[in-house]
Amino acid sequence: MILVSACLLGQKVKYNGESNDHPLLMEYAARGQFLPICSECLGQLPIPRPPMEIQQGTGADVLAGKARVKNTRQEDFTPAFLQGAQLVLKTVQQQGIRAAILKANSPSCGAGWIYDGSFSRTKIPGDGVMAALLRAHGIRLYTEKDVNRSLLEELLSEDAAQKCS
Repeated sequence: MILVSACLLGQKVKYNGESNDHPLLMEYAARGQFLPICSECLGQLPIPRPPMEIQQGTGADVLAGKARVKNTRQEDFTPAFLQGAQLVLKTVQQQGIRAAILKANSPSCGAGWIYDGSFSRTKIPGDGVMAALLRAHGIRLYTEKDVNRSLLEELLSEDAAQKCS
């Protein structure tokens, strides 16, 4: 299985109640090798919800207790993000998942770049909370910006070979 952010597969779990449909991922989902997941939903955050960003750090900083995830009203939702990330990690470990395709820039899923906490759409290097936890456990991370047919075929072949071994 390959972990994929549920919003990329058409599920309306985004903070504003929408999805981030990715046509190529949705096409490949029919092969049955994707596990759609939303750590924010697993953390029991409502849909819709106000936008949230990591304040004064990255997902790794949140995991280390040095940063917090807050909404535009400065309400702290860090515990929900941590809970959701832990539940995703548990699923990944149970399923033997080695790769994930995540929503770019998200405070949960962002892999490589996230918003800086100012709600000004300014990006900084770093991972979201769930992405940082998965990376720390050796999961290869990609975002929808990395996705093309070649990458998907490679990941799906690796997944099929892993099942056979």
